[in-house]
Amino acid sequence: MVDLSADDSLASSHLFDSEPVAPHVGPFPKTPWLDVWRRHFPSGDLAIISSDDTLIPLILENNTVTFAGHADVTDYHAPLGPHVVEVLGAWIRDLPDGTRLVFDSLPLEAATVVRKAVERASIEPTERVHEVAAVMTLGDSRHDWLAALSKKQRHEVRRKRRRFEEHFGEPTLSTVTGRDSVATFAAMHRKAFGDKGTFMTDTMEAFFADLHKYSGATMSALRAASGDIAAMAFGFFEADGYYLYNSALEPTFAEGAPGVVLLDLLIEQVIDSGLHRFDFLKGDEVYKFRMGATARDLFVIEATT
Repeated sequence: MVDLSADDSLASSHLFDSEPVAPHVGPFPKTPWLDVWRRHFPSGDLAIISSDDTLIPLILENNTVTFAGHADVTDYHAPLGPHVVEVLGAWIRDLPDGTRLVFDSLPLEAATVVRKAVERASIEPTERVHEVAAVMTLGDSRHDWLAALSKKQRHEVRRKRRRFEEHFGEPTLSTVTGRDSVATFAAMHRKAFGDKGTFMTDTMEAFFADLHKYSGATMSALRAASGDIAAMAFGFFEADGYYLYNSALEPTFAEGAPGVVLLDLLIEQVIDSGLHRFDFLKGDEVYKFRMGATARDLFVIEATT
């Protein structure tokens, strides 16, 4: 079945309770995350491809088909349900000639399924790694995490935490809520240099505010002994782990290495929550791997009908 949604709402289908075809994909393939995304990024036609047990939200725009959730803000794509190959393959087979297919941000398990769906439509796709996510498996304590780091990096984490304490007192991590907290996060973000500083437009701030309000995003604040916020994290505590979606630093605390201290306390909080997976999501920034992450390849499947 194909539903070309007139109201652009994704929230109503019970099929969003179906399992993604790849594990450990966070909130991204489901609502309310996708519904918030669509509210703020309404470009293109939304097509809901489904059967009794399978759901595939797609966007049709400029003769191109993509998964709902554009790659700049969506870290994982994974269709839902056990019959994606059959359902998506049949739908692709009926597309007009010359339609471009671009299915990005796919973990290996999802890429395998999507490739088979395209091939089922008698089309030969290309497949390549176009991004990586950075993921850590955590032990039962902060000590276990530190022990898994290189000797040099373990020393760096401890040294930077001591430096923060020397300059700003004992660091603490707290959960903050509300639109004012999002505004604080956005203002901090805009103080960064380069692309990070220009990323947080008014449109993007409104998107983050609704993610926080409607999709269960958690904002964590690193505070100095004075109570002032030195850094913030914006992420998702899911049943299978923590997904760090974004972070921001207050430049006036730079000499205390607030980014490393934020991650140190956040990792400890995740472990104390009983979770053993910490996902930095997309991006191959060096600091992620210094903190103990390994790369998870993300694939893009492309074809033309």
